[in-house]
Amino acid sequence: MLSPSLEGNLFLYKFAVENGQWYRLFTVGLVHAGLLHLGFNMFALHALGQPVEQVFGKARFLIIFFASLLAGSVASITFAAPNQVSVGASGAVFGLFGAFAIVGRKMGVDVKNIYVIVGLNFAIGFVMGGVDWHAHLGGLAGGAVTTWLLLKVSKSNY
Repeated sequence: MLSPSLEGNLFLYKFAVENGQWYRLFTVGLVHAGLLHLGFNMFALHALGQPVEQVFGKARFLIIFFASLLAGSVASITFAAPNQVSVGASGAVFGLFGAFAIVGRKMGVDVKNIYVIVGLNFAIGFVMGGVDWHAHLGGLAGGAVTTWLLLKVSKSNY
């Protein structure tokens, strides 16, 4: 059973989402499993978010961010264990990795380093345990697909 605390009402929990608490698909990005988790996500958001926002602008950046967060949350509750509770904005951060890779390839930039960083992050998640890799993979796919769609819609020369 989840804690009745504020944080307990923000975690991603399949049973709660299935019973109408859809807001948890987004609020999961507000709670983290400690300062180290929060710090890594903030650093990655800063490092990846700035270039993606510079290319797309604030509004499209937010579309990519929240679509990635939603895709990560949906992947988590779809494929993770029914009693699993998840926290963090890592799905959205992985979505920015996906966006960065799509934009970089479109601009002719060598994005192999992005693939290495994503691979290392997945590996760390498996070694450490307790990491919701479903959310990471869902966010990565959500960010890449959303970015690809935004580029198609805008018919941009990025």
